[in-house]
Amino acid sequence: MRIFVLNLLLFIFHSLSAEKRCTISGFIKDSVSGEELIGATIKFQNTYLGCVTNDYGYYSFSVPTGEYTIVVSYIGYKSIKRKVILKENIRWDIEMTKKVDLLDEVNVIANSSQKQLKSSYMGVNSIEMGEIRNIPVIFGEQDILKTIQLMPGVKPAGEAFNGFYVRGGTNDQNLILLDDAPIYNASHLLGFFSVFNSDAIKNARLIKGSAPAKYGGRLSSVLDIKMKNGNIKQFAGSGGIGLIASRLTLETPIQKEKGSIIVSGRRTYADLFLKMSSKSDIKDTELYFYDVNIKANYKFGHKDRIYISSYIGQDVFSYNNAMDLKWGNRMITLRWNHIFNDKIFMNTTILYSNYNYNMTDFYDYEYVDISSGIEDNNIKFDFQYFMNSFNTIRFGVNVINHSFSPGNVEFSGNDNSENDKRLLDRKAWETSAYLSNEFRLGNNINIDMGLRFSDIRLMGGGEYSLYDEEGNKYNTENYGKDEIVKYFSYLEPRFSINLNAGDNSAVKASYSRNIQYMHIVSNTGGGSPFDIWYPVSRMVKPQKAMLYSLGYFRNFNSGMYEMSLETYYKNMYNQIEYKNGADIFMNEDIDGELIFGRARSYGLEFLLRKNTGSLSGWVSYTISRIEKQFDKINNGNWFLGRQDRLHDISIVMMYKLSERIEISSNWVYYTGDAVTFPSGKYQLANNIVNLYAERNANRMPNYHRLDLGLIYNMKTKGHFRSWWTFSLYNAYGRDNAFMMYFRKNKDNHSVNEAVKISLFSVVPSIGWNFQF
Repeated sequence: MRIFVLNLLLFIFHSLSAEKRCTISGFIKDSVSGEELIGATIKFQNTYLGCVTNDYGYYSFSVPTGEYTIVVSYIGYKSIKRKVILKENIRWDIEMTKKVDLLDEVNVIANSSQKQLKSSYMGVNSIEMGEIRNIPVIFGEQDILKTIQLMPGVKPAGEAFNGFYVRGGTNDQNLILLDDAPIYNASHLLGFFSVFNSDAIKNARLIKGSAPAKYGGRLSSVLDIKMKNGNIKQFAGSGGIGLIASRLTLETPIQKEKGSIIVSGRRTYADLFLKMSSKSDIKDTELYFYDVNIKANYKFGHKDRIYISSYIGQDVFSYNNAMDLKWGNRMITLRWNHIFNDKIFMNTTILYSNYNYNMTDFYDYEYVDISSGIEDNNIKFDFQYFMNSFNTIRFGVNVINHSFSPGNVEFSGNDNSENDKRLLDRKAWETSAYLSNEFRLGNNINIDMGLRFSDIRLMGGGEYSLYDEEGNKYNTENYGKDEIVKYFSYLEPRFSINLNAGDNSAVKASYSRNIQYMHIVSNTGGGSPFDIWYPVSRMVKPQKAMLYSLGYFRNFNSGMYEMSLETYYKNMYNQIEYKNGADIFMNEDIDGELIFGRARSYGLEFLLRKNTGSLSGWVSYTISRIEKQFDKINNGNWFLGRQDRLHDISIVMMYKLSERIEISSNWVYYTGDAVTFPSGKYQLANNIVNLYAERNANRMPNYHRLDLGLIYNMKTKGHFRSWWTFSLYNAYGRDNAFMMYFRKNKDNHSVNEAVKISLFSVVPSIGWNFQF
């Protein structure tokens, strides 16, 4: 090990002190909108030298002085080739032109297959919003969360739901970021829509494997979503009208080539049709959601740029003036990009994020009001140091102030105020710092090494209790507002290596340790408005995971076909489950209802993808297992996790019949969820009471579904383009089980029978979309 480190230091020193070097740097942008392109590739022809743009479209690269031919490429754009003579540092801002408009192009990937081979990271799926419009989904709405569920290693949380499980993790172990702000509930309409309006999103990256050291706080995955900056050159817009929702996006320069603003809105209108009903209870029902994305940016010279982005989303469900339910997200981000010199890039971010729900039940002149939420205030500094052509160093710090409001119940009328109940608000400070180095050893080895330090301070402001193994409270202490109730700190190492075996194949391996300081208390596994976020406590320790991954990647026919095979093993500690019969609703002693154990997950993921041509798409297959062990469950023996599905298959195909017509389909199959069915029964006071034995020893029926889609492109009129979309969700009407329950058999009341409930049969959709 010492010899390896010594050789590495000598290599870096040699890289720094060898011949004179020059730096070429700048931004790569779309020639029409001025939108920066994330992940564009800069290649020095006939060498193994090259780099990619960062999350803000910036690149910097140092090479020995001399004459070079530089090739710039980005998927869907015309490549640029240019000869340069480097005698001194130069800045080259590059504008790229699309090959053909995305409306006339079928392409299913966001990053070139060659770049995937060179990257040291594995378990990464990047998606451009313009490239998912062909994929048919329920209700016809483009949905990035539905798209990532078609990737290997990602499992949907349920029928049509946006919640997802990654490599054996739970739904709350996914970090979802919108312009760096955490989104704590990413669903509209109880999970059938995501909060991400496709017209406002530039791109997204899902990281299932060893994430870069700058990411932390979750065990299983990172979904990093970036909003569009807005057209910096001219007024533009897009939108669409569907069966139950419509959207409109407008972009315009604030000052041409200096700044821009984008405003994007979306709303469903099912409630408008309900008002046509003759029944008063239906007529007075409200059921809709809306969301608004706003982002503005402005350049102050060549070195400074300010961004302000905001999101507001709200769901409303009101039934017959008897119940009123509202939930939604709020976020605002202020970002400053600064270039210190050709080699040092800084991003400073200040952000606010809030999720809350409120439910009111009305009883004549009385009502009960229930609310909960979580709020973050966050500041972070991220730096990139482009040391030389072999080394890029990243480092930064992050400070988050969490405010948890687990629950509040208020009664009104008839002097019921004495029944009001408020769970203790909890506050915590979470801090982190990271350092990573991505470097190349020769032409065939790429390595990324990182170390992240994180800690959390749970602050006082009330009573905090301890509970014995049976859940009985045995100690309570009162902490002042500025006192630390509990402190945890950890080191989180990350390591990835890529061994290129020629120009068309690579072997990758990675290791990461992840820590999670908060969790969801919920009766569902797929995400619902009533999910309550809790931090660590005197009883609840941070969750930990160690992930080991190994993969083989290969391209065929000059990148037309791409194949990957990845295997992983993950150990998880301090995992959380509920006791049998646990009471979790508005329970101030919720820690006493929890039990703690460990889990392990392992699997094999296969992906074969066709990237170009009239026919494109992919086939993904995952075979995996998730097992848990808790001393208080199943006699301490290992049992299957609820999200265990042995087999998971997705087949996505898109075919361009002509310039006007494109067809698509996706077929999904997966093993039914592990569940606990009654193993026996007994009679008590003329009622049948079910007995439950081994946890998750039964299975839901296997799930499969076919979706079909068609796009008809209208004739282009000047800058105005439009197209119709048609889709059939569950085209062959598969009666998939959403849930199961047991009831007395009509003919023999001593026998219980299983009843399957399905949500959807065939769901047709139609929509009209436009762009100018």
